[in-house]
Amino acid sequence: MRKPALALALTFLFIALPIRADDGAASIGAGGLILMKREPRISMAKEVLTISTTRVLVDYDFRNDSDQPITTEVAFPIPPYEFSPDGASASAQGFDDFKLWIAGQPAKFTVETRAYVGQHDVTALLTGLGVDPASFGHYNYDSPFQDALATFRDVALLTPTQRAQLVQAKVIDVEGGVDPLWRVEKKYHWTQTFPAHAVVHIRHQYTPVVGGSVTIGDTNHYSASAAEFAELNSFCPTPGLLHTLIQDQALAEKRNSLIGLQYVDFILTTANTWKTPIEDFTLNVERPPARDRSQDVNFVSFCWDGPVQKIDADHFSAHVSGLVPAKELRVGYIMGSTK
Repeated sequence: MRKPALALALTFLFIALPIRADDGAASIGAGGLILMKREPRISMAKEVLTISTTRVLVDYDFRNDSDQPITTEVAFPIPPYEFSPDGASASAQGFDDFKLWIAGQPAKFTVETRAYVGQHDVTALLTGLGVDPASFGHYNYDSPFQDALATFRDVALLTPTQRAQLVQAKVIDVEGGVDPLWRVEKKYHWTQTFPAHAVVHIRHQYTPVVGGSVTIGDTNHYSASAAEFAELNSFCPTPGLLHTLIQDQALAEKRNSLIGLQYVDFILTTANTWKTPIEDFTLNVERPPARDRSQDVNFVSFCWDGPVQKIDADHFSAHVSGLVPAKELRVGYIMGSTK
C-alpha cells in the first residue's frame, strides 16, 4: 500500500490549525472489526473508513455467502495500554467512547477488560479489592501532582494491608509515589447473526489517540536532511512537500515558529480476519477545522498506492476494489506558520 511519496494540498492553503499535540506524544493505532473465530463464508463487501483528528468512523457491509445463517462473535480489539500520567488518559487509551450501530440502530456490546503484570493475570486480584483495572484505579488525571495516593481513588480506599498485598504482587509501586504497574488488554465484542445470502450493515466510531510532535525545527535547522525526520517521512510526503518544509530557505527565513506534526494510525490488517479481499474500499480523510488564522501551513499527507481525489479544501477520498491490506495506515497532518 505504500508509495515512495504521496501528499495532498501541495500549496499553502491559508487554513489555520493550532498545534495541540505534545512534543513526542504517540498515537495509538486502533483498527476495525474482527471475527473472534475465522469464518470464510462472510465477506466484507464494502468498507468506508473516515479519518480525522477527532473521529474515526467505519461503515461496513458484511455479506453471508452461504445457504445458512451464521452466528458468530465480532469484536473491536484495542492495543494493550499502560499507565502514563503525562500521556493519554486511560479513557482515551481504552477508547471508552466506542459506539456501535447495526442496521442503523444503536447496538449493545460487552466490554472485556483484563489486567496483566508480565504474563500474570491480576484482574481478579484488582477487582476483588475494588480497584478498577481499565481506569488504573480511577486515576485523577486532572490533578496528577497532588497527594500521590489521593490521585488513585480506588487504591486510596484500601487498607494498608490491602495496599501491601498489591505491592507484594508487584501490581503497584510505592517508591516515590503510587504507580500502577499493570497493563490493560481490552476489547469490545458482541454476538452477531448474518442471515444467509444477505447483507448486514455495521458502523462503529471512536475518538482516536492522536500522535504528534514539533520535530521540524526553527530557521536554524532547515538545512537538515529529510532523512532525519522519520516521523514526517512516515506520512509519505512528496519530494516537493519535503523541499517546501525543510529545504526552502526563503520560506525558512519567514517562519517564526515550529511546524507541528500530528498523525492518526489505523490498523487496516484487522480486515483480514474476514473473507478477503475487501471488495469495495473507500478511505475518506478530513482536514481539521481552521481555528487560529495566524497559521497558514496546513497539509495532509498519507501513504497510498493509487489516485486520491480532492473533494474540497478539507476532504480527500481514495477508492480501491479488491483490497487485501498488507500494511497499516497513518494519516499525517502538518501545520504551522510562515508569519
